[in-house]
Amino acid sequence: MIKNYFKIALRGFWKHKLFTLINIIGLSIGISASLVIYLIVHYDFTFDKFHKDSDRIYRVVSDFKFQGNMNHSYGVTAPMAAGIKNNVTGVEIIAPLYTLTPNVTVNGKHNEPIKFKVQDHITLADQNYFKIIRYTWLAGSPTAALNEPYQVVLTSERAKIYFPSLSYEQMLGKTVTYDTLKTTVSGIVQTIKENTDFSCHDFISFSSAKRKTRLGMDVNLDNWGSTNSASEVFIKLYPKVSAAKIRAQVNAMYKKNHPQTPDDLKNGSGQSYTIQPLSDIHFDQTYGTFDFSGPANKSRSYMLLAIAGFLLLLGCINFINLTTAQATQRAKEIGIRKTMGSSRTQLVTQFLSETFLITLFAVIISIGLAPLILKLFSDFVAPGVKANYIHQPDIFLFLFVLTVVVGILSGFYPALMLSGYKPVLVLKNQAQSGSSKARNAWLRKSLTVSQFVIAQFFIMATMLVSKQIYYALHKDLGFKKDAIVFAETPYKTRKAATNMVMANKLRSLPGVAMVSVGFEPPSSDGTNTTIMVYKDGKKDITTPVELKFCDENYIPLYHIKILAGRGIMASDTGSGIVINEKYTRALGFTNPNDAMGKVFASNGKNLRIVGVVADFYTHSLQSPISPLAILAAGNGNFYNGVIHIALKPETAGGGEWQKTIAAMGKVWKEMYPDDDFNYQFYDKSIEQFYGQEKQTSTLLSWATGLSILISCLGLLGLAIYTTGQRTKEIGVRKVLGASVAQIVRLLSTELILLILLAFVIVAPLAWWAMNKWMDNYADKTTISWWIFGAGCTGMLFVALFTSAFQTVKAAMANPVRSLRSE
Repeated sequence: MIKNYFKIALRGFWKHKLFTLINIIGLSIGISASLVIYLIVHYDFTFDKFHKDSDRIYRVVSDFKFQGNMNHSYGVTAPMAAGIKNNVTGVEIIAPLYTLTPNVTVNGKHNEPIKFKVQDHITLADQNYFKIIRYTWLAGSPTAALNEPYQVVLTSERAKIYFPSLSYEQMLGKTVTYDTLKTTVSGIVQTIKENTDFSCHDFISFSSAKRKTRLGMDVNLDNWGSTNSASEVFIKLYPKVSAAKIRAQVNAMYKKNHPQTPDDLKNGSGQSYTIQPLSDIHFDQTYGTFDFSGPANKSRSYMLLAIAGFLLLLGCINFINLTTAQATQRAKEIGIRKTMGSSRTQLVTQFLSETFLITLFAVIISIGLAPLILKLFSDFVAPGVKANYIHQPDIFLFLFVLTVVVGILSGFYPALMLSGYKPVLVLKNQAQSGSSKARNAWLRKSLTVSQFVIAQFFIMATMLVSKQIYYALHKDLGFKKDAIVFAETPYKTRKAATNMVMANKLRSLPGVAMVSVGFEPPSSDGTNTTIMVYKDGKKDITTPVELKFCDENYIPLYHIKILAGRGIMASDTGSGIVINEKYTRALGFTNPNDAMGKVFASNGKNLRIVGVVADFYTHSLQSPISPLAILAAGNGNFYNGVIHIALKPETAGGGEWQKTIAAMGKVWKEMYPDDDFNYQFYDKSIEQFYGQEKQTSTLLSWATGLSILISCLGLLGLAIYTTGQRTKEIGVRKVLGASVAQIVRLLSTELILLILLAFVIVAPLAWWAMNKWMDNYADKTTISWWIFGAGCTGMLFVALFTSAFQTVKAAMANPVRSLRSE
């Protein structure tokens, strides 16, 4: 019997080739998108799920409070691990980490030094780390590999990079130098193959950071008042120990070792600690993951799942619409089968088998398309996302479940409807009663409206995201960003005097307009803040203030507008300060000139206001403008670490910038021969603020295109069916004098009404969703009326254009042939 079902199904597919093709394409698009999105989402949601007792593993993280404002960091004070060990009960294992970015040197086959510049994924750790995060040991002792100072454990992949010709056992005892710290290889562990955020590959024994050594001073082993994101602590609790209990003990221990000062109490300042479950780390946007990797975006994952669901729904709607529309063509077949003794259950089984067969064809196509789609979106998806069908058997389980769900969702209602025909009425050519026809027509219209709602929502959302990106990239941010290049000098070898010499050499280049030496550009990812106190004679005004450090060329180079006084000068070091409008207003001055000469207290120094500049954005438009102070960089190495270069305009032929940058690279090599000239165009740096928005825009654009394509395929199928059913009516109308335009209008009126109804439904939904998304921005574009109008108009145009092929053809047909066909 099953064989008979498939025979009939294949015969029916061949007879209705166009409708079958439309159904397969629609379902293929939905299933391909679902498969790719499954791979992406499954990749993110399986991070660090393989660890033993993962529900008992936590990370200690920091919360900072100042005047009601909260900040967060995954870093902790360096003495935290020892403090927990000595004061907190209920913790089984404590593992401190301290990440480094050193230059690495190893000896080659002939003892020649091989240098790896500025490497990350390197950390100080002790043996407890390997008790929390399990590795397979390939060489060395799992219990003693990091017990002594100046030992290092390498992962297998990293070990093969350092010592490619040696076996793992032969690598033991070899020397690896991190900057000036010489270590001995004491162990090799297998690189973790599962999805994990724990991607460090060099583990240096924590005891190597001895007090009074350079490394020990960098780690700040005894300083409870300094929090560094490089310093982390992981803990494993005993079974059944409450996380809340551990958190309370950690905070009590910290307050004992670092009590709040009177100023902290006065300002509402304080630091506290939370213990974060291991399962939260990969998606945590509040604390982040590690210094060398950012968190995944759970909202994006949910958005992807929603898009997959919508595309699948559109494909299923097409199937239901086209199947129910063709129902009358199979009425006699059903009547004969029932007369011959077929039960309703057998008929339902037959129709569902046809649906499953079409779904199976779509799944096979999707399996072939998935690797191509992942390659197409290689910039969008993580490198670890792959369609590896052999090594990922869960994919086939997912596809099996998806096939069953789509098959039932698409085929169940049509199967019930078709199997419900009464054989007596069918054989009299009365397959459906009037009420049944009306019910099926209303179902098709409702499903078609649903398609238009989804498609219009995607159109509107895509336009709004694109409008916000355009607004952010073209808004006047309060400074110049074009034709400016900046480069950060190497942290470990930078010297202010060297940078001053380099700046003078760069100024002599013919393509350079101006050079400034300082710290970060006006708008950047970094934040440097302090507390400033202004005494107005009545009360102290205490304000958290963002800081910028620069020389006298910084403000004119970036075209920052001066409202009062002057810009910063070298003589202002430790005494003069330039503030922004926002800070001026926070101090109670409405006129910038009134703030001139006023004195602040900051870090034990008195700073006098010498100038006021117009507000400018120091971060992306998601962050509001905050009080800002610009100070002279002085002679220190740290705040003279970035070179800012304004280029002269290029001529019509172009090419000057390329030559100038090449010349700048030569100057750089004179000053820093061991380091590459890594420069950035400032306008491109600003664009990187909105990388996530651009990804969202790309994602929505594809979703919009695919939803429109699926909707139009279904619309084309319905147009073909409808015009076929109304052939005689069209012929009669033409004989009675109806024009082609009148016939086309008649056939298109219902479509227009359905699109307008969809617009009425989707407009408030889209407006609400847009407002929710725009809440992420302190400065944002407006939600213009034309976004909604363009969404509806665009859908009308595409739908009418799609159906026009068939409606115009039907309207222009010879009425004699139309009437003869009946």
